[in-house]
Amino acid sequence: MLIAEDLRKSFRATPALTGFSLTVAAGRVCALLGPNGAGKTTAVRVLATLTRPDAGSGSVAGVPLSDVKAVRERIAIVGQEATVDEILTGRENLVMWSKLHHLPDPRARATELLAAFGLTGAADRRVKTYSGGMRRRLDLAAALVTRPAVLFLDEPTTGLDPRARAETWRAVREVAAAGTTVLLTTQYLEEADRLADRVAVLDHGRVVAEDTPAALKARLGGDRVELVVGEEDFAGAAALIGGEGDPETGRLTVPGGVAELVAVLRRLDDAGVTPRDVALRRPTLDEVFLSLTGGPR
Repeated sequence: MLIAEDLRKSFRATPALTGFSLTVAAGRVCALLGPNGAGKTTAVRVLATLTRPDAGSGSVAGVPLSDVKAVRERIAIVGQEATVDEILTGRENLVMWSKLHHLPDPRARATELLAAFGLTGAADRRVKTYSGGMRRRLDLAAALVTRPAVLFLDEPTTGLDPRARAETWRAVREVAAAGTTVLLTTQYLEEADRLADRVAVLDHGRVVAEDTPAALKARLGGDRVELVVGEEDFAGAAALIGGEGDPETGRLTVPGGVAELVAVLRRLDDAGVTPRDVALRRPTLDEVFLSLTGGPR
């Protein structure tokens, strides 16, 4: 549904894309992660035909990027700021967008979208009275008036509180479940983990890793048991369970999952050692991100 092949783009002497390649299957959600300046927004703008690449090629729903009109007929894009009219009601916004796209029954389409995004109860309220999450859901609804094949989301939850972010995540999941392919950029690692079927990590204008969230996390190794013991117990506990440790903090780390956690606790209990804290840790996308991009900038 979405193909990018060696896309390159520079702004004067500053390279933004240096060989960006990506393939996204139909009906999937793909998240683009990367540090500031990695090229995420530029990649979206090129694929959405808002910026012309210097080199490379791509296609959307089988249409080459060079056919700008045809590509735009198949896509929708939602930026970081909501573009709905605050003076109008939610219903009036969607009717307006439906009319602009010459749909045969604008009011029916508006009613359908309001229901799909949980906005029926607020349909006839002015948008200026909406919460941040409601505005974002209305923005998504407006983007889907024409049932696009591909939806581009550029950091869709920036500035939203946790409740509004969760509302937006639910709406995006429903969009994908209905068959629309979604490409989103995000600064939130949790967002990519929750929403994306696949994650592409960008650094210096190109994809440096691309896989499912689970597979990317698995690259850093499996689960690990982490526990903290008192200073007086550290040497004995380290000898009992092995692993890596820090005598100053009393923290010990042992590779393994649930079975290893149970075994470690049994060995410590038999020795009369009670840990102050114990947890089973799994690799996170934050750790993947930092390992691939060299840490914060």
